[in-house]
Amino acid sequence: MAAASDDQTGFAPDDDAPIGYMKRTRDYYAAIGYTTPYRWAHYTSAPFQPLTKPLNQSRIAIITTAAPFDPARGDQGPGAKYNGGAKFYSVYDGDTSQQHDLRISHIAYDRIHTTATDSGTWFPLAQLKRLAAAGTIGEVAPRFFGAPTNRSHRVTIETDAPEILKRCRDDKVDAAVLVPNCPVCHQTVSLVARHLEANGIPTVVMGCAKDIVEHAAVPRFLFSDFPLGNSAGRPHDEASQAFTLELALRVLETAPGPQTTVQSPLRWSEDASWKRDYSNADALSAEELARLRREFDAQKEIAKGLRVA
Repeated sequence: MAAASDDQTGFAPDDDAPIGYMKRTRDYYAAIGYTTPYRWAHYTSAPFQPLTKPLNQSRIAIITTAAPFDPARGDQGPGAKYNGGAKFYSVYDGDTSQQHDLRISHIAYDRIHTTATDSGTWFPLAQLKRLAAAGTIGEVAPRFFGAPTNRSHRVTIETDAPEILKRCRDDKVDAAVLVPNCPVCHQTVSLVARHLEANGIPTVVMGCAKDIVEHAAVPRFLFSDFPLGNSAGRPHDEASQAFTLELALRVLETAPGPQTTVQSPLRWSEDASWKRDYSNADALSAEELARLRREFDAQKEIAKGLRVA
């Protein structure tokens, strides 16, 4: 008997599946001349701390990889090219009672299929405040925390994660929502989530890079199959952002044990062709690859100067 066609079975196209960011990124850097493959953080089990009080009595903190806007650090606006000069290398915090202009020009979000015009897609403070006002959560923690996007596992594990834990404890945080953007961001917040959880603070990661987060084995993960930079919902779509955060908090509250992944039912588009583009070396010419290598080397020099400043 002949196999049924996709039209007859109703199957989705083969490429309408979560992007394999670890392989995609490894192949991209190999194509531009970096032949030593990056080792992604890999664990086969995760710590797990249940909530110690009901969600509607809990103080919730946000941990972000977005950076505060600094006009002295070059173009950080929507559509800006990757801007290594806007990176930060130490944990920072901000007063959640104030407005903040946080941006993602310093990291490798999807610059083709998203706009970076709405910070609500990467920094869900407004939605968290709404839920506090509604009594869904007890309160928003007095500070949010910025986690440096660090390729060094050691620095994240030994320096940044303990510092974030200390600040969470100082603020008497009951649980944390972690929101990454780029591929390395997803690894960073996964390592931070593991550290917080091992030290008694429940966490949920909201992210778009399923393979990276699951490779690092986090306690709880809400996966949105959206372009990188949209872990907290679609841009300029408050209903999407509200649903995404509410679902993440449901995962925080109800996960039965570690390594719980829940996939959001929201779709970016019925056309899955956007998944073919991110860091896809096969789609780039030799000239484009050479240009990208030059640009990457230049950004490395900028970053090196910032680290020693």
